[in-house]
Parts: sequence; C-alpha cells; structure tokens
Amino acid sequence: MSISEHPREQRRAPGRPAHADAPVPAAEDPSFPSADPAPSADPAPSADPVPSAGPAGVSADSPVGRLAATVDRLSREVRAAQAEAEGRALIELAKGILVERLGCGPSQAARQLTELTEQAGTTPLEFAVEVINQAARDRMSEVTDAFLAATRAADDAQADAAAVRLRAAESGALAADDTQAVAESLLEQALRPLGATAVAIWAAGADGSLTLAGSAGFSPAEAARWCYVPPDVATVARRGLLERDGLWITSLADTGLPSVGRHHHPDGGRAALPAGTGGRVHGVLEIVWPTPLPEQPPQIVRQVEALAELCAHTLETYTAPSGPPHRPRMLPDAAELMDLADGLHDPALVLLPHLDASGNLLDFRIQHVNSRFLDPAGRPRAMVSGALLLEAYPMAAGDGELFQRIERVYATGEPFRAKRMNLTALVGQVPLSAIADISVSRHGSGILFIWRIEDETARLASLLQHAQRLGRIGGFEENLLTGEITWNGQLFDLYGRPQTSSPVPLEDLPAHAHPDDAVAIGRFLRTLLHHRRPASAAFRLQRPDGVTRHIRVVAEPVLDTDDRLLTVRGAYQDISAQHWTEVALAATRDQLAHTEQHASERDRLALQLQRAIMPPTQAPLQVPDLDVAVRYRPAEAEQLVGGDWYDAVVLPSRLVLLCVGDVAGHGIEAATSMVVLRNALRGLAVTGAGPGQLLSWLNIVAHHLTGAVTATAVCGLYDPASRTLRWARAGHLPPVLVRGDEAAPLPLVRGMLLGAVPEAVYEEAEVQLAAEDNLLMYTDGLIERRDRSVEESLTHLLTTAAKAPGTLDQRLDRLLTYSRSDTDDDTCIVGIRVG
Repeated sequence: MSISEHPREQRRAPGRPAHADAPVPAAEDPSFPSADPAPSADPAPSADPVPSAGPAGVSADSPVGRLAATVDRLSREVRAAQAEAEGRALIELAKGILVERLGCGPSQAARQLTELTEQAGTTPLEFAVEVINQAARDRMSEVTDAFLAATRAADDAQADAAAVRLRAAESGALAADDTQAVAESLLEQALRPLGATAVAIWAAGADGSLTLAGSAGFSPAEAARWCYVPPDVATVARRGLLERDGLWITSLADTGLPSVGRHHHPDGGRAALPAGTGGRVHGVLEIVWPTPLPEQPPQIVRQVEALAELCAHTLETYTAPSGPPHRPRMLPDAAELMDLADGLHDPALVLLPHLDASGNLLDFRIQHVNSRFLDPAGRPRAMVSGALLLEAYPMAAGDGELFQRIERVYATGEPFRAKRMNLTALVGQVPLSAIADISVSRHGSGILFIWRIEDETARLASLLQHAQRLGRIGGFEENLLTGEITWNGQLFDLYGRPQTSSPVPLEDLPAHAHPDDAVAIGRFLRTLLHHRRPASAAFRLQRPDGVTRHIRVVAEPVLDTDDRLLTVRGAYQDISAQHWTEVALAATRDQLAHTEQHASERDRLALQLQRAIMPPTQAPLQVPDLDVAVRYRPAEAEQLVGGDWYDAVVLPSRLVLLCVGDVAGHGIEAATSMVVLRNALRGLAVTGAGPGQLLSWLNIVAHHLTGAVTATAVCGLYDPASRTLRWARAGHLPPVLVRGDEAAPLPLVRGMLLGAVPEAVYEEAEVQLAAEDNLLMYTDGLIERRDRSVEESLTHLLTTAAKAPGTLDQRLDRLLTYSRSDTDDDTCIVGIRVG
C-alpha cells in the first residue's frame, strides 16, 4: 500500500473525536494492499490496464514492485514447501512399509513404489496413502474406507483427495511439537476443505476446567480471551465434553451458548466432540463453520470423530501451564477497538505495533479484520488476521508511502484522512486497483484503518481484471490510422512476450501462428478488415519460448461517421485446456463406441447360441402313458442372456431323463458353460447311474473343466413301468407335484450347488406318481422378485399351478403368463403328466 498527500486531504480539528472523520458506512468493498492519490480531474479509475506499471504508478521493475513480487513468490513457495514436506512424510512412511513387507532395501522399495503408482494410474501421494491404509487398518483407515465408499461412485478425484487429506492431517499432527501446531495442521489439511474456518483444541482439567491448548483461525486476541474456562461455566466445548456422541449445532445464535470466536461467526455452525482414547476423555475438539451447518452425512461425522481421537493422543502428553495463563502482549483497549471495527459498515483493520527486541517499530500486526473485509487475493479473513501488514500486503511500502503514513499516525496520534486514493492489490503478480476514501486513526496504541470504495466503476474494473485473469483472456485495440496498438498485461502473457516489447499488429498474426492455420487466419482478416464485419478464428499460437497454445481470437471493426475503418478491438482467449479436453472426449467416445459394438456382437452371438440349443418348445417324446412338455422364455434384454437350460430325453434303458439348471452369470461365458453342462449330463446319463451320482460327476465337470463356474440343477429319472421318479438336486428349488387340486413342492434333499467344491455327494429321493399327476421342474426366473422373498413367490406359484386346468401345455403356458417375476431373467420349465 502506498499513499501521498492530496489537495483534498482532511485533518482532525483540535478537540474533535478521532472517529468523527471516518467514512460514512457503505456497501462491502474489496480490500487492498496499496494506496495512491488518484488524479483529481478523473472522477473514476480508468478501466484500461497499463502494461508497464501498476495502477498505483508502481512499475513491476521498480525496487518496490520487485520486493512485492518477491514477497508474494516466497509466500507461495513456503506454502508449497509445507505441503510437499507433509506429502514427503507420507511417501517415506509408505516406503518403510514396503521395506518391511517385501524384505528389500530402501532403493528397491522406492522403485517398487514408483512402478506400482504408474500401474495404478494415481499420484505418488495418493498411492502412498493407500499403502498406509492397507497396512494400518486403524480407525483412520476405517474412516477413509467408509468415506471413499460413499464418494467413489460420484467423484473419484474427490474421494482420493479425502484420503490424502486424512493421512496428511494425521502426519502433520504426529510431527507437530505442540497442540497449537496440531490445530493448525488439522485446519489446513482436513477441516478447511470441509468448509470450516477455525478449530480449537481444549484440554480438560481434573477440576472440570477447560484450557485452550491449541487453536487455528482465531485472532491472537480472541484466543487469549478464551485461554481458560473455569469449572461449571456452560460453553459449547463443555456441552460437547458431556455428550458421548459429540455436539453438532446448526447455528450458534440459536443456542445462546458462549464460545471462542462467537462474535466473528454468530450464526455459523459448531461441532464439539470429546477427544478420548482408551476409555478416557482428555479434552474437546471444537470446529467452527462461518454459516449455518446442515446435517452432516455419516462419513463426514466419522471423519471428524477420527480427528478428535487424533487430538486425544496429543492431549495425553499435554501439560497445562502453571500459574496464571500467559496472554500475548495486547493493548488494554484493543478489545474495544475490535468491537468498534465490527460495528462499522466499511472494511476495517485493527493494527497493533510489532516491535523488535529493542522496542523499535518494525511492522504492524493485523490484529483483527471486520466482517465487511474482502481480500482481493481471495484469501479468507482468518488467513489475513494475525499476519504482519507488509507480509500480507507488500505494496503498502510503495511510492504512495501508506506504510509511512500509518507510522506517522502511530507516532503522533494525529489521524490521517484522504479522499479518492488509489488502492492497489498484487494478485498473482498482477496489480489490481480501486479508488477509495481512507481513514487512519490511533486509539490508545492501536490503529484503526478504514476505507471505502468510491464508486461502482472501480469495482467493475477490478471484477473485469479478475475475469480476464481467470479466463486467460487478453484484450487489445489497434488504431489503423495511427498504428497505435494497446494490449493489456494478460495478452502479453498469452503471447509469451515481456510487457516492454512491442505489441503484434493483426496483419503480422500469420507469422506467429502455425502454418497449417494460415487459411483460417486469412479468412478472419478478410472478414474483419476488408468486409468490416465482426469475425473470430481459432489457431495455434507459436510463442518465442517454443510453447504452442491453442487460441481463439474475436474482434470487431469500429467505423467513423463516414463508414471508414478507424480501429479494431477484440480479445484473445487461451483455449488449450478446452481443446485437449475435446480431444480426450473424442477419443473416449470412439473407444466407448468400439466397446459397445464389441459387447453387442458378443450378446448377439450368445443369444444365437442359446436359441440354437434351447428352443422355446421341443418335439413331444414318445413315451407310453406320459406327456412331456417344455417351455423356454429368454430374457427381454439381449445383454442379459443367461445360462438357464433344460433337457428331456428317453435313455437307452427306457428311463426318461428330466432336468433343469441355471449357470451363474450372463453373457457368452454363461451360455457356453450351459452348453457344456447340458451335454455332459446327457452323456453321463447313458451310463445308467442314478441322479445323485450323475450330479456328483457333473460337479466335477463344473469345477475342473468349465473355468470353475457355479450352477444349480435338479435331475430326475422317471420309470414309466413303475411310475416312480428318482431325483436329486444341486442347490436348486425342488420340483412341484400337482395332484388333483393341490400343489406342493417335493420334500427337500441335501445337495450343494455345482462347482463350489472339487467333490460333493448328493442325496436322492424317490416319489411314486399316480395317474393324472403333474410334475413341474423350473428355474428361478419363473418366480424371482426383487421386492419379495422366495417363500412368498413360491406360494404364488403353487396357487397358480393348482388352479391351472386343461392340458399340460396349457398349464405351462398359464404359469408363464401369470408369472410375477420382475428380474428380466430367462426361464425354463419342464413338465410331465402321468396318463
């Protein structure tokens, strides 16, 4: 921030209150890091950016501009280094697990981790967390698994990020020296992604008191006021300590309970969970949300409970300070000044002096930011509160001398007032400016810094600059009469050219584009310059640094009153990300089309195979005093081609083989396995063995010769001479006997499904049939429903079978017609009627 004397500067008259000249409250305005006087002849800031200098007149090449850029770069590097260190700790832990599991050296474990990461298609940090979760199987891994299971279907990237956050929070907490560092790690790694803005870790005393062992997101003054809560004082933390499952509050204002940071987020949600381990509660984890908190899903609740348990391990070794609690050095009237700032309708900062060991003023600490504060860099208020002024806003040391003005107010007590000052914020090394009224006053030894944006034009200009930066859009205007060309700073970045270089005229655009795009650019220039109509084109920009970017340019001509072309204005937009996304989507569509075609072909072949072997009906068997009928109903959807099968054949011994079966699964594999089992059973039946022995042999076939498929089946041998049926089952529903007007299933016999074990024994049963008896064998596709049990569906089948009049064929058709199955599975029925 920088500021200079202005002709309209106001000073407080002797004896006048310090707040008398403060700006009148207005709507919310964005915050700032620098201030300079705006030209008095211009009532509003110019919306056109200046390439070579910031709006405050601070050149990017000046010492102040370089200092500001360096502070911004170093701050980002420190945050990146912290995140990298936490991730590196998790990766090293995963390497140690591989060393122990594989019995190899560290270098081999590192190579193995790299190879596994590439095979899994994830980042090294995500794969390291997966290795730790599989090895630990602790509460943190259980919570992670539950969270991933709930979010995997919706968003894989979100689920993986949640697992990394949990382990990163655990790593940071275990590596922390004290509970303060634990609180900061929990907030940054695990709670801020959940929308929380602050966290407090309370240590429970033996006398019922609570001590603030660590906090993050609160100002130092707020944490100091709440460093100790006496026994029997009702607070959010104490209520959470008494609740076994913790306390979840939708809005703090509805409870009336006091708590740390209440004045900052009075309507926000709270969560207070007991931090215990081994059956003992050591304290409370309290979390603050800025807005009302809706009911949280179970996986989020379990995640927060795991973090509370993590705090408990830290609180086990925590020792409360003896004697009166230590409070950070703060002015006696600082709390009142913070309350005053919260009552203002303009953005305000409360600054306290930051002194060195000798008592010399080095900087000002931002002790408090009020609710109207909006940071231009998009940082939350909690990140700005507590920081040093020059660290948070290095442009304060600019040519406008705002920092020096604040020093003077602090030294002399004389307030500073200025109208229409240029406030400049450095966002990503791009200066953003606004016009504001400034008020700086001293209260005791604290500084109250208030500002108000003067008009909406500056706010819209700032919004436009942000939009251009986020959308990677660069604007230009070219005067065709004078040859003057104006570019904004973003366009220089798109071209990869320094802002001190000359802009590129539109006529020279083909020289900077890929040769294959010459036709498109020529059409664009002819439409714009010759036909004088708006035009657009997409091309590949070849930058001086060798990077090729995909660019879309849009431009329009500006004509004078005589319809002559004066200027051309437009914008370039970097659409490289969109281009590569479209390429990836096109490749994905082609791959999906190929996969769909391949799957459709497989389903068609499976259906043809099934229909060739399992026709809907079968020619009648020539057996004296016996009618045999079969029905087969395929699945409605071709992709659900199943493995249901039937067989009815007269053996050389004159016995009649009757069987139905169902192979698990759908598709070509199920259909081919069905063919193998059906033909194997028919061949084995020629040996004259009984149904139990036949199923034992068929089990060996299913287990060893068909790729370990599983299936159910029921097999019967009917003797026409004695009218007896010997039968056995392999995990299948028993046959149904219809005698007169009653229908009932045959008594169950033991027998497990085919293919489950290498060898199995199947029990046989024998039933004596009488004249006019009907016997039905069927697969589960006839009765299976998603909303009913098998017993209910079987009762409906027996009722339908008992009431079915007419011939055997009519009975089977009625069963198919009145079937209530809703699983769209294929169905087989084999029925016999004794003459």
